Amino acid sequence: MTMRGWLFLSLALGVSVPVAAQAPSTQAITLTEAIALAQQRGHQARAAGAAREAARYRHRAYRSGLLPQLSLGGVVPAYNKSIIPVLQDSGNTVFVRQQQTDASLTLTLSQKIPVTGGDLFVSSSLARGLSVIGATESERWYSTPVSVGVRQDLFRPNTAAWIGREDAVRAELDERAYLEAMEDVALQTTNAFYDLYAARVGLANAVTNAAVNDTLYRLNTGRFEVGKIGENDLLQSELVLLRSRSALESARLEHERATDALRLALDLPPGTPVDVAVTGEVPEFEADTARAALEALRNRAAVSAVALDQVQARRGVAEARFRTGAGATLQASYGFNAIGPDANLAYQNLLEARRFTLSVQVPLWQWGGHAEGVHAAEADRDRVASLSEATMRQVAHDARFAALELAQARRNFLLVAKSDSVAAKRFEVAYNRYVIGRITIDNLYIAQAEKDQALLQYVQGLRGYWGAHYRLRRATLFDFAAGRPIRG
Repeated sequence: MTMRGWLFLSLALGVSVPVAAQAPSTQAITLTEAIALAQQRGHQARAAGAAREAARYRHRAYRSGLLPQLSLGGVVPAYNKSIIPVLQDSGNTVFVRQQQTDASLTLTLSQKIPVTGGDLFVSSSLARGLSVIGATESERWYSTPVSVGVRQDLFRPNTAAWIGREDAVRAELDERAYLEAMEDVALQTTNAFYDLYAARVGLANAVTNAAVNDTLYRLNTGRFEVGKIGENDLLQSELVLLRSRSALESARLEHERATDALRLALDLPPGTPVDVAVTGEVPEFEADTARAALEALRNRAAVSAVALDQVQARRGVAEARFRTGAGATLQASYGFNAIGPDANLAYQNLLEARRFTLSVQVPLWQWGGHAEGVHAAEADRDRVASLSEATMRQVAHDARFAALELAQARRNFLLVAKSDSVAAKRFEVAYNRYVIGRITIDNLYIAQAEKDQALLQYVQGLRGYWGAHYRLRRATLFDFAAGRPIRG
């Protein structure tokens, strides 16, 4: 029997129930509304949203870094004053004082080449040099109107390509982690929601029990005075009454605690009236275990984390193989430059400027360091592969049993709901039979205890179903009720 039914029963038995326990004075919210509110304004939901925004901005920053980059650099100025030796035509060396002032500006447009990991650039520069040696002063301008060049590492790991692979997987991981964080919020809100519901039902039941036991004690007092019952039954009735009053005080405190806990989960101001609206109905959809495992392997953040670990492990092997082995660096550029006594003349009579450099690095002896580094990276890759397989199996395992748990929770709730109705009816019958003197007080209190236990199991069964419902969503990131993946 529901809480409302028990309130009606207590009124039918002539019991006085406080008005505050009969109906909430606030607008009650449903579980769906509570979850939506928590995901909108709850502290954990806001923290998860901020983490997702930070991840998105980092991803955008990386993507922006792949676009052409324009930069301006230079020296403005460089000053040097010193004494230098000057060789004369006679062969003698004269030490004279010199002053040098240099300044330069370079505008560079660069582009990373992800396929090869090299850099392509176009630059333009202008420099001015002023020298004063003794009494002689000279000024020169140097210009490079345009220069196109490339820098490329050979036989070296393509760091840019590996970072790109990692970024793609990390972006997916961050989005899935956000969805799981929001499902965590939903599960925590469900717990707080049903904490309050259990406390409210417990308070209403405690109020009813205290009122019923007070009526029974007064009835038994009259019976004792006329000699219909013994003193032991009267004392037992008084003891049960005192215990029910103590339970009522505890239920009031628990109700206040649960109400405040739900306020915290929803980020409501202290003292804000809040109550919950609960129905005894549960959805009838079935979650197939094979489908649950499949969706979990498609959607879970742990799967993306496995993919990221595998990319990083493969990168480690590639870097270990190439980092300390033979390698080369190619640099080449082609452009035009000129020199003149002033800035305008520095852009006339341009001459070709070509540069080509191929530097080679060949380690001759490393005492086995290169091979050991490669073996270490390969062993780490094998470790990651083993852990990845275990993680994938665990993800599928959790999803399958989350689906089974939901099915069991629904069957269990239907059973405890029936038990609650039977126990409530049994206590009603026992109460009426005791009033007319057909059963003993022990049988009545046994029926009352069974009624309380059945009511508690009913609340736990309802809470267990919705907890299993949101645990399945968390384990698969799939909404089986709607038949679609969960999206943020």
